[in-house]
Amino acid sequence: MHMSKSIESETLSTQIRDSLRDDILAGRWAAGDKLQLVALTKHYKTSSTVIREALTRLVGDRLVVLKPNRGFFVPTLSLDEIKDITELRCVSEEFGIGLAVKRGDLAWESELIAAHHTLERTPYRDKSANGELTEAWDRAHQAFHAKLLEACGVPVLIDLASTLSDLAQLYGRWAGRATRNMDRDIAKEHRDIMAAALDRNADAASRLLRTHYETTLKAILKSGVEKEAAERGLEKTNA
Repeated sequence: MHMSKSIESETLSTQIRDSLRDDILAGRWAAGDKLQLVALTKHYKTSSTVIREALTRLVGDRLVVLKPNRGFFVPTLSLDEIKDITELRCVSEEFGIGLAVKRGDLAWESELIAAHHTLERTPYRDKSANGELTEAWDRAHQAFHAKLLEACGVPVLIDLASTLSDLAQLYGRWAGRATRNMDRDIAKEHRDIMAAALDRNADAASRLLRTHYETTLKAILKSGVEKEAAERGLEKTNA
């Protein structure tokens, strides 16, 4: 009985953590916003203990910041930090995709193709929301990139990639229209990355992944993003 309650509590905590994560990544709160325990308890219809536990777990994922004696906050990223995050993604995933290409089996190939199919068939922009990326596409996009690395067989690298992916997605969401005005064929980028992985061409897959991430970074850093960032409470740490 006690074990059953413990399992139920853990399940509820995970569900609330996942809901909070999804809402943060969807831009429900602006950069630097305080996450009020009372409001969150009411919104998610659960106890403050469960909310606090979920927020603490998200602190570990860097999607929430805990400030001593002040509470929990949505993080504020700087433009310098997103440059560093992008470079770390490139370096770690170049290594990861190299291992995945060597170690991946037929089952991984099949799952990668399926993940890509889901990504291609999922609506990209929400016309009713000023052309914002749809949450379904965001999830499919992250799932595709996670599947690319899954066969590397290095859990710590996979966890790092997931954390960096969340932070990059969050920043891209806040950066707003800069990432909507990119002159790129993102569907072709994904097709090319998958093709290189399936061809077991580690060099090509690594190069295409880096270009894919750096293209998004360039869009975020384009003219006008500083103003957009300021409006959303983001910091620019250098002139």
